Amino acid sequence: MDVKIQRALISVSDKNGIVDFAAALEAMGVTIISTGGTAKTLSEAGIEVVSVDSVTNFPEMMNGRVKTLHPKIHGGLLGLRDNAEHAAAMKEHRIEPIDLVCVNLYPFEKTIAKPGCTLEEAIENIDIGGPSMVRSAAKNNKFVTIVTNVAQYDEVIEEMRNNNGATRQQLRTELARAAFSLTASYDAAISKYLNAQAGDMFPNRVSLALVKEQELRYGENPHQAGAFYKLADSKEVSVGTAKLLEGGTPISFNNLMDANAAFELCKEFDEPAAVVVKHMNPCGCAVDKDIAMAYEKAYLGDVVSAFGGIVALNRNMDKELATVIMESYARFGKAHGAMGFFAEVIIAPSYDKDAIQTIRTLKAWGQRVRLLETGPIDRTKRDSAEYDVRCIVGGMLLQQRDLVGWEKEGLTFPTKLKPTPEQLEDLRIAWLTAKHVKSNTITLVNGKKLVGVGAGQMNRVESGLISFKMAGDMAKGAAMGSDAFFPFPDNVENAAKAGVACIVQPGGSKKDDEVIAKSDELGIAMVFTGKRHFKH
Repeated sequence: MDVKIQRALISVSDKNGIVDFAAALEAMGVTIISTGGTAKTLSEAGIEVVSVDSVTNFPEMMNGRVKTLHPKIHGGLLGLRDNAEHAAAMKEHRIEPIDLVCVNLYPFEKTIAKPGCTLEEAIENIDIGGPSMVRSAAKNNKFVTIVTNVAQYDEVIEEMRNNNGATRQQLRTELARAAFSLTASYDAAISKYLNAQAGDMFPNRVSLALVKEQELRYGENPHQAGAFYKLADSKEVSVGTAKLLEGGTPISFNNLMDANAAFELCKEFDEPAAVVVKHMNPCGCAVDKDIAMAYEKAYLGDVVSAFGGIVALNRNMDKELATVIMESYARFGKAHGAMGFFAEVIIAPSYDKDAIQTIRTLKAWGQRVRLLETGPIDRTKRDSAEYDVRCIVGGMLLQQRDLVGWEKEGLTFPTKLKPTPEQLEDLRIAWLTAKHVKSNTITLVNGKKLVGVGAGQMNRVESGLISFKMAGDMAKGAAMGSDAFFPFPDNVENAAKAGVACIVQPGGSKKDDEVIAKSDELGIAMVFTGKRHFKH
């Protein structure tokens, strides 16, 4: 059913585009009802406005808190025009129908994001009248058009112009769905804020406000549909907030998962660091004073697995670095057994223009690689209140994010032999890398470079054997990291056979004494962190 727009109520906090929208409505003979600041903006632009208080015959009061919460507003929105009882009630109480509502809400999320925002300020910016009108209009979308976003203005005006000033049911339904999504997200943001103020991380009900960024070609596999949604209030520098640069193949579900795994490990380091990830696990990780050298070391950690992987960097991408990455196979890989090289995704804080040009033109695969630009990394802005969410059939598991890193003050040194400063640096990298590898995890680092990884095995001994095989001779003198404690001395014995010099692990096993004794016997220095990093 088409509904001709004759009366519209406009009340917006975001004034962008509102004058043009209202002028277009007025040009089609629509009567404009408005409130407060919106009415002033429209009047100053020469648009004739009917004030809300002249409709309700009741003044705005309580600093504008009460103005649209009135039967002559909500009756005009909720009345079913094909219902005789509703029509009679509207006639009796002189309630005129409102055909279109244009509302965007008080900027609650922007308010609480401001430094020093008080609880009082936050509460004052909780919109009441706006969501009430949005919900009323959306519920009665059979007769009412609800506009909640600047991006919808042109679509509504175009339809009215092409349809003799009326809107179709299809459009009204779409706008109503968007409206209810808006109010749900708005309430979720308020709920999250108030729960945080109360220190309640796990309330009885949790609402997550997500905004669709894009639909993906498919999910993990071609038979699964997929889409990418952003947390509406996320401010942390991450893959979720990164900008996908022009060119390249459209990004996929697996690309985003792997890119997140790579970049979150990269964010652990203050010094120049490079990470290469394949199927959610790092196959390369290195730090160095020079970012190009860090990348070379990371790539050489496993040139075979790096093929088709994700490259993450925590420094700017310049032309020199871009050239090194694009020529990885010819410069380093071929001599170390690689059959070739290309990257699915490269993610970095920023890119020089000539670096992008180099990536896109130097090698054929550069035309399809996805480039993600995150902006400067600021580890102080990590959002500790954001949930780590895991899905099971029929529900979700929520936990705090694992933001524990290399905490010097928590380290203990139980063995007779203590690590050297150089070994302690390798142990730091081994520990931070192990945090980002699927459990059970063993990592090996030598010369600030990841040289061996054992990931996701059903027992830690098997993970160790895999890492020793991968490292080969580089296991000699290496630092070994374990995401959880050793229940038996067997991992220490195997490490000694491979030539490992030092080990970092959480400690806390019933057999710590046996593990420590075996380390002393075999001349291995050990560090306990007191924390574990299971990653399922």
